[in-house]
Amino acid sequence: MKPYSSARDEYSGSASVFLDANENPFNDPLNRYPDPQQTLLKQRIAKLKGLPEAYVFLGNGSDEGIDLLFRVLCEPGRDHVITVDPSYGMYAVCAEMNNVERRSVLLKSDFSLDPDAVLAAVDEDTSLIFLCSPNNPTSNSLEREAMVKIIDGVNCMVVVDEAYIDFSKGPGLLSMLQEKKNLVILQTLSKAWGLAGIRLGMLFAHPELLAYISRVKYPYNISGLTIEAALRGLDDIEQKDKWIKEILEQRSKMATELESLPYVRRVYASDANFLLIKVDDPSAVYEFLMNKGIIIRDRSSVPLCEGCLRITVGTGEENRDLLSALKIFQP
Repeated sequence: MKPYSSARDEYSGSASVFLDANENPFNDPLNRYPDPQQTLLKQRIAKLKGLPEAYVFLGNGSDEGIDLLFRVLCEPGRDHVITVDPSYGMYAVCAEMNNVERRSVLLKSDFSLDPDAVLAAVDEDTSLIFLCSPNNPTSNSLEREAMVKIIDGVNCMVVVDEAYIDFSKGPGLLSMLQEKKNLVILQTLSKAWGLAGIRLGMLFAHPELLAYISRVKYPYNISGLTIEAALRGLDDIEQKDKWIKEILEQRSKMATELESLPYVRRVYASDANFLLIKVDDPSAVYEFLMNKGIIIRDRSSVPLCEGCLRITVGTGEENRDLLSALKIFQP
């Protein structure tokens, strides 16, 4: 496929007069198209992650990266993908949008990964396997050895979604990327960096795969405002680290408080910025909190999560409001 060639692809240097892209000459700098390759931002992220720049692709949230993987690697109506459930719902949505069969393999009852069950579901038409670690909504990290067993045991691409990795005790798999050509890693600025509103997802993979993905992406998939905001955010790593520390402290306090409530049956161990809890009547708890203006997620209809609610860790004040309300809830 020959990709669309924009004016900014054909000339990306410095000049005093730009008359090549049919831009409005007024309202600088918003009148100018952004860098279609996001060169400066990729350089910054590559340095931060300890990777060559050629291993970095930036998308409009991780969702764009997920969709592009389907477009590039899957033949509609023939290939299939494997998701390990319960997990992030966008994998299933993208499969349906791209007319690609999805085969679901459940986690074990303790939310741990069963690599043999995943490998048993793989055949010659498997194009992608999705592993979310730390996992959403179960909040736990998948076992490193189990993930590596899957990566080493298949010929297809294995996508490890590490959106919550900054809140985890483990380092993730990014250090393995250059040695394992069939590994793709997703990360984001939405969570630990507090930049969900700018929609900046990071896809790390072998340069050969990224070359194909770059042909399929829209020419200006990342806005100039997003690039600018991301660069500002990356300038303040110390602030990001403070936020993580505070969230982890609040997560621990919330878990302790929630465990003391009589109708809470379990608070699952978390490696993310949220907690999954099992309660006696999840819909009643959800409705009670909603009526008090406190919104959480009811995950009780998700496989293996019967009776469960997902609660994001907020500020100290928000968490106190939540706990105060839960303490007066009458089952």
